[in-house]
Amino acid sequence: MNLGDTYALLAALCWSSGVILFELSGKVLDSIQINFLKNLVATICFILVLIITGNIFVSYTANEYFLLFISAILGVALGDLFLLGSLRRLGSGLYAIVGTSYILFVFAFAFILYEENISTALFIGSSLIITGIIIRSSYLPKELNKKILIQGIIYGLIAQALTAYSVLLVKPLMSSHPIVHIAMVRFSIGLIFNALYIIFAKGLGIFRQTIIKGLQTPTMISAAILGTFLSVIFWLLGFKYTLAGRAAVYNQLSTIIITIMAIIIYKEQINLKIIIAVLFAFIGAMIVSLS
Repeated sequence: MNLGDTYALLAALCWSSGVILFELSGKVLDSIQINFLKNLVATICFILVLIITGNIFVSYTANEYFLLFISAILGVALGDLFLLGSLRRLGSGLYAIVGTSYILFVFAFAFILYEENISTALFIGSSLIITGIIIRSSYLPKELNKKILIQGIIYGLIAQALTAYSVLLVKPLMSSHPIVHIAMVRFSIGLIFNALYIIFAKGLGIFRQTIIKGLQTPTMISAAILGTFLSVIFWLLGFKYTLAGRAAVYNQLSTIIITIMAIIIYKEQINLKIIIAVLFAFIGAMIVSLS
C-alpha cells in the first residue's frame, strides 16, 4: 500500500462523513445553496492553508488556466450540484450505490486521456468491491417514487462522469503546481459561478439569507470541512501519488463506509447482506493494495 493509496482511503473516510452531513443539511437548505456554501467554506480553508504555507501566489500558463476553468465548471459548479440533487432524491444509502459508477468513468477517461492500463489485480479488486456494493443495494425501499428514483439515478450518473473527467483534466498540473492551490482555484471558480446563479436566479435577498442560514447550520459547516476541504485534499493527493484507476478503487470504499455510518447514526439493522458486502469490499481493497 503506497502513499497515494493511503490518501485515497482518507478521502473516502472524509467524503463518507460529508455525505451523511450533507444529507442532514438538506433538511434546511436546497442543493444550490449547499453547493455554494460548501464551496465558500472550502475556498476560505484553502486560502488560509496557502497563506500559512506561503504558496498563495502561483503562476499558471494560459492553457493551464483554461484547464482549471473547465475542470471547475464541470466538476465543482455542475458536477457537485448534480451530486447534491441526486443525494436529496435518493438519500445517502441509495446515492452511494449510484456512486459506484465513478470508478467506471475514471477507468474509461484515464484510458482515453492517459492510456493507463488496468492490471488483473486491479480488475479483480474493483470487481469484488462493486459486487459488495451490488449485494448491499439488493434491497430498495418500496415507498420510493419511481420517477424520483430514476431522476436521482440520472443526476448521480451525470455527477460521477463530470467529477471523474474534471479531476483527470488537471492531473498533469499536479506534478508542477501545489495541490492545495489547484483545489483553491477550482473551488473559487465554482464559488463565483454558484454565487452569480443564486443572485441572478433567486435575488440578492436569498443570497444573503443563504450565507446567514448556512453559517448558522453546524452540519453544513462540518460537511464542508470534511466532505469538501479535507476530502478534496486527500482525493487530489491520491490521484497525484498513484494511478487514477487505483485511487478510484479506494475512493469506492466510501460506499461501504457510508453504510456503516448509516447503521450507527440512523440505527439501521445489520443483516447478513451488509456483512457479506463489507467483506467483499475489504478483500477487494486488500487485493488492490498488494498488487
